[in-house]
Amino acid sequence: MANSPKPNVTLKAEKEIREEKDGAKEMDEPAEDEEDEEERKARATARERDAQRQLMTIEELVQTERNYLKHLQLCTVTIHSNLQKLQPPPPNLEIMFQHIDEVMDVSSRLLSLLDQTQIHHSDPKYLETLCDSFLSLSQDIEMAYKEYLANYNNITALENSYKQKEALWAEMVRIVKSSAPDVNASTLSFFLVMPVQRIARYPLLLQTIQKHTDPGHPAYPLLEHAAHTAVQINCRINEYKRFREVADKYKKTENLTIKDKINRLSAHSIAKKTARFSQYIKHETGMVPKLKDEEFEALAGFFFVLESGVSELHDNLEAYLHHLQRFLRCRPEEADLDLEGDKTALFSKEISVALRQWIYPSYEERLKTLVFKPLSSLRELMAGPRNLICKRQDKLLDYELIEEKSNLSFEEQAIANTYKTMNTLLLTELPQFNGKALQILWASLEAFSALQRDLAADMEQLATSFTHQLTHSLLEDGEFWKWAETSVLEGSRRMESLCQSVQCVLDAPIVQALNPECESRLKALTTKHGSEKIYQLTGPVVGTRDLDLTLSKGELVAVVSEMDTRGDRRRWLVDAGGPRGYVPALKLVRYHQITTDRPQSPHLRVTPTAPGPRRHSYTPGAQPLTHTITTPCFQVYAGYDFTARSAHEVSLRAGEQVRVVEPHDKRGNKDWSLVEARGQRGYVPSNYLSILPSEIASPSFHYR
Repeated sequence: MANSPKPNVTLKAEKEIREEKDGAKEMDEPAEDEEDEEERKARATARERDAQRQLMTIEELVQTERNYLKHLQLCTVTIHSNLQKLQPPPPNLEIMFQHIDEVMDVSSRLLSLLDQTQIHHSDPKYLETLCDSFLSLSQDIEMAYKEYLANYNNITALENSYKQKEALWAEMVRIVKSSAPDVNASTLSFFLVMPVQRIARYPLLLQTIQKHTDPGHPAYPLLEHAAHTAVQINCRINEYKRFREVADKYKKTENLTIKDKINRLSAHSIAKKTARFSQYIKHETGMVPKLKDEEFEALAGFFFVLESGVSELHDNLEAYLHHLQRFLRCRPEEADLDLEGDKTALFSKEISVALRQWIYPSYEERLKTLVFKPLSSLRELMAGPRNLICKRQDKLLDYELIEEKSNLSFEEQAIANTYKTMNTLLLTELPQFNGKALQILWASLEAFSALQRDLAADMEQLATSFTHQLTHSLLEDGEFWKWAETSVLEGSRRMESLCQSVQCVLDAPIVQALNPECESRLKALTTKHGSEKIYQLTGPVVGTRDLDLTLSKGELVAVVSEMDTRGDRRRWLVDAGGPRGYVPALKLVRYHQITTDRPQSPHLRVTPTAPGPRRHSYTPGAQPLTHTITTPCFQVYAGYDFTARSAHEVSLRAGEQVRVVEPHDKRGNKDWSLVEARGQRGYVPSNYLSILPSEIASPSFHYR
């Protein structure tokens, strides 16, 4: 019984503990509720603060865009016009404002899209409108700012040149300050640097808006895309600017004297050029394979063909204008032309005066404006890409030397980056340049054709206005058509004869007797390479790439290698008796060498009575044959067939009678003689001519 109260004490203690715990829990619950309430208030405050910062950033983007456009308009309109009023105006002032109109246009379009919505900045839909507007203009923004930033170095260089002229610079500062009194600006660069700063500010503002925008916002994905696009635009602009800097650095044409070139030499430059030359020799000898880029080679080949065509057309037009000037200096109306009738002489003088004073001067001016000047500008523009292509070849040689290295030094990495930049730039922009240059070339040719048509129309109108006043003899219909038919048939016969003559020249065999100069070259090539290596060109070849040769039809060469250094069997390396280079394999045929002793002409059956040296030229007073002839009368005939290979030569057939005008050329070389045959004059090899006595040359003489 003494131990019975213990269970009651234990139960009482447990009850007290539970009561204490319940009391403590009831005290903790208000504390937790207070903490949750504070967290909710903090989050609400943070969201409100982010919303305020988001709104402030949006307003900053829009308002700064308005101020930015306002300042650019002030610069390009007011300040620009005031600077143009200076006497004399600053040189090359327009370069300072190049491409800024495109920047202003894209900025005004962006603001116009934002203003069209008529939504307050605090409206959640405004953020979506802002992002849509920016993304829709992203390509235009990139194009406008890309060109402006690429030209910005020229702007700063031009402004520095203005600073060298103190009087001009002081006047420009005065005009800037007076034109923009509300802006604390004293130079043009204050305004012209704004686009450079603005394009870099777009990603910062958009990223700030994104930072303070709830990820659950409906426009958040669009905002994220806009911020990423702004960053990518800046990256591409910087890459393009780097490309342009490399292009501007290497496309310049420097006219250095020998002294300047020597002063530029250093140990580093000598080592670099020596390494390039060594690599080049290895390529040409086939010791080291060359990096192939068929796409670039095709673009460069087309560029060089295009450049050659533009240059040749420019030179021809220059000569044409020169001859036109000489023609305009002629005054045929002042000469006595001995024309029948007073009206005819008067009309002739009036037509000559009209041509010289009005028609041809107007034609010449239009020709210079529409054809010659565009071609001159295009020819000058082609110097830059040509220099870049040549410089790429040098950088390629440098790049090949370090290509296989695993670890590159800082200088070697710069070399690799320079080559890759130049290669990418040419692959990207050379097709565009070729296309635009081809368009200009075709447009120039079309303009030239139109000018010729207009000139013919003006001359026809001028002649018609006078000729209708002269008396004419009228033909009956039958007589007229008979005359027309006769004229057409006669023209047809002439055309047929011309076609036959051209076909005879085209079908003439390439292998023919050689002149002394070609004989000496053939002998040297045969001695050096062997007769089996001698080939002849079936047609003219014009070099379009480095190491290509320009040769005429029929020239002899020795084949050194039946492929180029890249293994291309379409281009053969040949020795042309001095220069070595590449020619197309399709233009080469094996040369069938003829004997040095000429074959006996079927028209010549005279055997000299005594031995003597072979005749090589006609010398007046000399008698190469030892016949005893009673009448000292001789006639010159062609002993062998000869095909003219230029406009200065004349073709002959064996047995054809000729007249020797001069037994030598203009330099006194007796290996060639100037002859007249069939009413044509030209040079032929002297040893192709034979002198026959008149009794043998007589038609009554029977050949045996």
